[in-house]
Amino acid sequence: MRTSFNSSITKTLSALFGGLLLITSACKKGEAPVPVEAVNPVSTTKLSTNAIGVSGPKGVCYVEVNNNDIRNVGNYYLSTGQQLFDISIIFAANINYNTTTQKAELFFNTQVTNVLSNKATYIQPLQAKGIKVLLSILGNHQGAGISNFPDQASATAYAQLLSNAVTTYGLDGIDFDDEYADYGTNGTGQPNSSSFVYLVTALRQLMPTKIISFYFYGPAASRLSFNGVTVGSKVDYSWNAIYGTYSVPSVPGLAASNLGPAAIDIQSTSSSTAASLATQTVNNSYGIYLYYNLPNADSHTYLSSVSNALYGKATTFNTGTPATGVNFYQDINYTGTATSAIPKGSYTLAQLQAYGFVNDWASSMKIPSGWSVTMYSNDNFTGTSWTLTSNTTNFTTLSPNANDVVSSVKIN
Repeated sequence: MRTSFNSSITKTLSALFGGLLLITSACKKGEAPVPVEAVNPVSTTKLSTNAIGVSGPKGVCYVEVNNNDIRNVGNYYLSTGQQLFDISIIFAANINYNTTTQKAELFFNTQVTNVLSNKATYIQPLQAKGIKVLLSILGNHQGAGISNFPDQASATAYAQLLSNAVTTYGLDGIDFDDEYADYGTNGTGQPNSSSFVYLVTALRQLMPTKIISFYFYGPAASRLSFNGVTVGSKVDYSWNAIYGTYSVPSVPGLAASNLGPAAIDIQSTSSSTAASLATQTVNNSYGIYLYYNLPNADSHTYLSSVSNALYGKATTFNTGTPATGVNFYQDINYTGTATSAIPKGSYTLAQLQAYGFVNDWASSMKIPSGWSVTMYSNDNFTGTSWTLTSNTTNFTTLSPNANDVVSSVKIN
């Protein structure tokens, strides 16, 4: 849950997404709600659950960008060099309500706007490390939320706005949080059984390969099925919303590997509790561990209590590049999603996937000086092979063409 609300709305972006305004404010998560002031309205296939570079639960981290720099997510590594966090979430954008058009709108406040508009500074460096970046969506005390779209067309229209935002800002997906809507305000309707199902169904169709997640809280948490369609069949992940506790989200259609029962607030949950929740997560084979409120200050000692329990490895803090290794990129010229640094060794497809590698996906590669990489078109070091000793900007220039065909590699 959130404990406070920042209602500053300072910038309006218009005409980006079909003429609808884009501004938001964000709330702060916590372990119990307190009263907040309303603001004035302004006119499927599940993903794998391996932490980056190491077997274990995914680390999902919300960052309050009003107060903290989301790039800090990329500064935490396991002692063996892999990234600690797999998914970072920009907290938060909002659903606002236009009383003139009687439609839901997508809003960003100044801080969220800064992160999104400067994606090369804030988003792409995380993605280059293999970290996925999502945008959280929640209510804004104006009566609009994910649970009260009046019809399927309205839900679909809002899903289009979200899909447009993901495309425009190069994001990896959307996270839903059903808080602070204040349903009924401005003459809006109360939560209904179809709204959230319609929303995630439309969004999944628009974003078949992107991540959709659900913060298990609010009216939407009890409205997860409609006309035989379940939210769990459309979203990738769901996690507990109460920090310092362990509670399995009840989302039919999601396996344990796609659920996070443990949730902590880095700035308020004790390290002993955080470690205990991590141990429960591993013992019960759940695939997500949820962190909230990552500060700008170095927190690696606290986070080590979690990572030691999750992966048997301590956490380090480094604002540079702590590990030397090979990085594969989804697109040419070292762009698109990247793997984390892969050290020397022989890697089957399954072993590569632990570093964020995707089969038949790589288009460019960076190699440390003095290293060599032999790539194979098939798994288990079979098929066509290519041996490279320097950075390669475009696999289509290799003979034969190596673009989108690599499945296993040897690094020396």
